[in-house]
Amino acid sequence: MDSCEPQLIDDCLIQIFTFLTEEDLINVSSVCKDWHEAAETPWLWRRMCLQRWGFCNLAVLGSEQANHSWKRYFLRRSHLEKNMTKGRTGGYTCKSLRGHTGRVVGFVYLKATSSQLPDFWSHNATVCSASSDGTVRAWNIQNGEPLWCSPVQSPLMKILRDEQHEVVITADSQGLIKTWQGQTGQELASFSTSSSHCTLLQYNIDNDWFLTVGTGQGSVCTLAGPSLTKKSSIIVYDTFSVNILLASPDKKWITAGTTENNDFCPKVFYTESLTSPSEDEEPLCQSVPVIGCRAAVFIPTQPARLAVLHHNDLERKNDITIFDIIMKKTKYKSEIIVQQVESFPLTLNASSSNILLAAKDSNCIVLAAGEQLWVYSLKGVMLASFKEHTLPISSICVDSFRVVTASKDLSLRVLTWKNDRDYGLTLESRYHLLGGSHTMSRGFTHVACDYSSIVASVEGNDGKDVLKAYSFNA
Repeated sequence: MDSCEPQLIDDCLIQIFTFLTEEDLINVSSVCKDWHEAAETPWLWRRMCLQRWGFCNLAVLGSEQANHSWKRYFLRRSHLEKNMTKGRTGGYTCKSLRGHTGRVVGFVYLKATSSQLPDFWSHNATVCSASSDGTVRAWNIQNGEPLWCSPVQSPLMKILRDEQHEVVITADSQGLIKTWQGQTGQELASFSTSSSHCTLLQYNIDNDWFLTVGTGQGSVCTLAGPSLTKKSSIIVYDTFSVNILLASPDKKWITAGTTENNDFCPKVFYTESLTSPSEDEEPLCQSVPVIGCRAAVFIPTQPARLAVLHHNDLERKNDITIFDIIMKKTKYKSEIIVQQVESFPLTLNASSSNILLAAKDSNCIVLAAGEQLWVYSLKGVMLASFKEHTLPISSICVDSFRVVTASKDLSLRVLTWKNDRDYGLTLESRYHLLGGSHTMSRGFTHVACDYSSIVASVEGNDGKDVLKAYSFNA
């Protein structure tokens, strides 16, 4: 070794160190000066980061020294994921957010931390909640502090947000839709639908902002900008609520459906015909060839692949059917083609109510009904099933790292994704998070999460719901 060039020794060490785990790499760095310098090589840690996560953004490390950035990124993110996987005491903090005097009907992260941009330093994640007490409230979930509260109005029914512009949208029991500036709570605009039931769908096309509203009278109304300028309105189902509204990942298609009548098919609209309607033409629309729709979801990895869970009356069971949506253009007209690509039966009881359907970005479907949770591939293969709650699941949250289920048994169940060598992608059950005492509460009603936190609403026996915020430490 003494006769070798120092650079050659370093290169050999670095190459050998590529076979080590992060724990071994840290250990060998304390052997001697040469090993320490080789183990601190940024290329080694960059390689480990990209092998594990695929995409990493060093901007989240702030002003740390550049030559240690990849190592610091790896250690912090892996420590955060370890805490999120184990759920042990000390690995997270829990705050109770109190202030609403009615039922919490929903809540949204104003700006969520994603796996592409995990936030290791910031302690200002904001959640906005809507309640039957007629107020919107914003909270700092890390320290449990209220940030602002809107004036009281009619009982609120729905809430969602536009993360890109940090705008919160609400609908009340009188059909009044309002937009709010998420950081200050300032009211921006309002629009009346005169409908006691509204389903909201917000989406951005390039730099343009749109909100499509499904009403209790069966119409779909599209509004533009946070100022809520009306662009179009069309009747989809006469007298039955439009309670399913979805935008395809490529934003070219809007799917509208109802679960109130088993004789109706979901409808697919060409988005441009709703956002920029022609005066002399009806919006371009096509029916999805299934009836008895109970839930639907677009597959995130495909531009326009739709999964519909529907009731099969002939065989008294539920099926999932997968469709691709494309546009066929000829010299004289354009036509929407809804093409079936897969269909498979479910083990789900035909009479199950409150069916929850979500899709992960790796081409699989997550389904919850009653106390059970299932994971299916798009070919209909059951990848996993769980029955770990003692009362019905009320809400689910699915992201690239985990699945969280909320239940009336006053617990959250956390499951994480894993790639099994024999079975491919599947879920692994990890731990419960508890929401308090049944003497004070009736169970969890909603759940949402970003990359480093989980928030859920607890139904209070006194009619005053509380938010529980679990923030994991990095």
